[in-house]
Amino acid sequence: MCLAIPARVEQIIDSGNAVVDFGGVRRPISLALVDDVSVGDYVIVHVGFALQKLDVEEAERTLALLAGMNQCVGREA
Repeated sequence: MCLAIPARVEQIIDSGNAVVDFGGVRRPISLALVDDVSVGDYVIVHVGFALQKLDVEEAERTLALLAGMNQCVGREA
C-alpha cells in the first residue's frame, strides 16, 4: 500500500526543491512534478516527491484524520 501525506511548504530551495513540514519534522522534497508551489502551500508528498498541491481545508481535514488514527492506536500525533 502507498501512502502520500500532506505537508506544508516551509522553504523553496530552488525551482525544483523545497523543505516541507510534516507535523514538526522538516524534510527536503522534490517539486519536479508540481508547478507553481509557494511557501505556505500544502502538497501531497510520497517518497520525497510532491505529487500535487492541496487546498488548505483538504490538507487540514486529512491531517486531522491522521491524528485521530494515531490516537486510536495510542500514539501521539
